[in-house]
Amino acid sequence: MTAPATAPTGFDLLQHIASTKGRHVMIRRSIVSKVAVVAISIAFGTTSASAHCDTMNGPVVTAAKLALQKGDVTPVLKWVKPEAEAETRAAFKQALAVRKAGPQARELADRYFFETLVRIHRAGEGAPYTGLKPATTPVDPAVQAADKALDGGASIDAVVKLVTGHIADGIRERWQRAEEAKRHANDSVEAGRKYVEAYVEYVHYVENLHLAASAAHSEHAGEATQAALHVHK
Repeated sequence: MTAPATAPTGFDLLQHIASTKGRHVMIRRSIVSKVAVVAISIAFGTTSASAHCDTMNGPVVTAAKLALQKGDVTPVLKWVKPEAEAETRAAFKQALAVRKAGPQARELADRYFFETLVRIHRAGEGAPYTGLKPATTPVDPAVQAADKALDGGASIDAVVKLVTGHIADGIRERWQRAEEAKRHANDSVEAGRKYVEAYVEYVHYVENLHLAASAAHSEHAGEATQAALHVHK
């Protein structure tokens, strides 16, 4: 027979709180990030926001190539969290050692380090690792514009115009559907339900976008943004 479980003591609870405090902060930040992803995704009419940190020509792999070329891990460390630095350094050291065995070993070692670095970076973002994507993988126009603005190839005003333009169009389209449905909401039960469906989509779209824009500046970001994860498409 197994011994009956004992109730946790006050000391046990204090230990649990102390050990999970940091994790709660990470979860709160992750919620804010996910809300932003959801909001931009629905604004651009996509099911998920497509970043390019996991592509072969993305900034993470580009930094990895530079690090391997120089034999210096420093260029990639900014892409990982402090707690993952040791794992990153170990993977880099292994890759450098294997690269010396010849061209084929060099190719395998590079691929190993690219995959390891991207996986660690994605974990730091709270995102799953789904493998390295080819350089030809389509990248969201907003991400492309954002990168160009940082590289001096475009104005930040172009980024703002692109993103806010899509958002404005999305708000207007949903308002128009809701407004049109409202005119006939009392014609029948079916018409009323169509209005409610259009209303919910319109209001939640606006709410999600507003929460994503303001959550980072809110003292109650974690609590305020949980509802925004329930997107009504």
